[in-house]
Amino acid sequence: MSDLESVVEVTRGAVLESRHRVHVAVVDAEGALRASSGDPDMVTFWRSAAKPLQALPVVEDGAFDRFGITPRELAVICGSHSGTAAHVKTVEGLLEKLGLTADALACGPHDPFDSETRRTLEEDGMEPGRLHNNCSGKHAGMMAVARARGWETDGYHRVEHPVQARLLTEIARWVRMPSEAIGLGVDGCGVVCYALPLRQMAQAYASLASAARAGERGPATVVDAMGAHPDMVAGEGRICTAISRVTEGRLFAKVGAEGVYCVGSPGAELGIAIKVEDGSTRAVAPAIAGVLREMDLISEDDFGALHRHVFREISNTRGEVTGEVRPSIHLRAADA
Repeated sequence: MSDLESVVEVTRGAVLESRHRVHVAVVDAEGALRASSGDPDMVTFWRSAAKPLQALPVVEDGAFDRFGITPRELAVICGSHSGTAAHVKTVEGLLEKLGLTADALACGPHDPFDSETRRTLEEDGMEPGRLHNNCSGKHAGMMAVARARGWETDGYHRVEHPVQARLLTEIARWVRMPSEAIGLGVDGCGVVCYALPLRQMAQAYASLASAARAGERGPATVVDAMGAHPDMVAGEGRICTAISRVTEGRLFAKVGAEGVYCVGSPGAELGIAIKVEDGSTRAVAPAIAGVLREMDLISEDDFGALHRHVFREISNTRGEVTGEVRPSIHLRAADA
């Protein structure tokens, strides 16, 4: 542990060219701060890293049983998928169980994260649809809650809809904050998102990990689904899927936009939340892998298996390697 700040460095040749500052909070299930870097109380939007918590009402409000939702479908509800044919088919199948089509999704279309899928769409002269949106699973999950509770699905994404009120109550429970103390905004996919301190995000993941380990049905079902189907949580070549696979489900991990990332460890009953201060996407995977290694939540072998995500080569237009992105993580232990 150290008082040095945590950064992700970007080199060009032997020269350090850029640095992305990283804030970290590591919290246990009792709510104690175990380690940190930078400002563990930095307030930022949780973005898609909140999805595992937002998925809990799917199980706890009866939709999971009533509609025969599978663990694979629950995993895509928790995920920010890559828009592959497998992802689209999974979300489409979930909507069919609800008696809905893609037209019911409030999220707009965007290009799939998966490069091969993007290329295939272009070659076929097709535009991406709402199902390709990385949040389409989450949106389907919200409508599943609406169906289970007897609420209209129209407008489910708006702050005044009972689905969003239900989700805010659930979020407040896990982050241990009054609902009115949580900042609200509109996410990139159009639904409500939450602003709160990193410490509270880590607290939620630690509590979720602890509850899953204790066998509480909602948390255990969500965490188990993410572990069993890491490909639905993200996709090939992405850090969420890689962490789950490398650790064989010992950790559950979820990225958020603008440099946010959260990890839960049921075995250690810890939660981790990071924020890359400038929101850089390229810094996220090196930062979280560095934190996990620093906390000894992954082994040296695990860290090595994640090498392509942690130490990323930078190339120029000639295909020449000109530098790399690498973590320099220094955590300080919490005061006794």
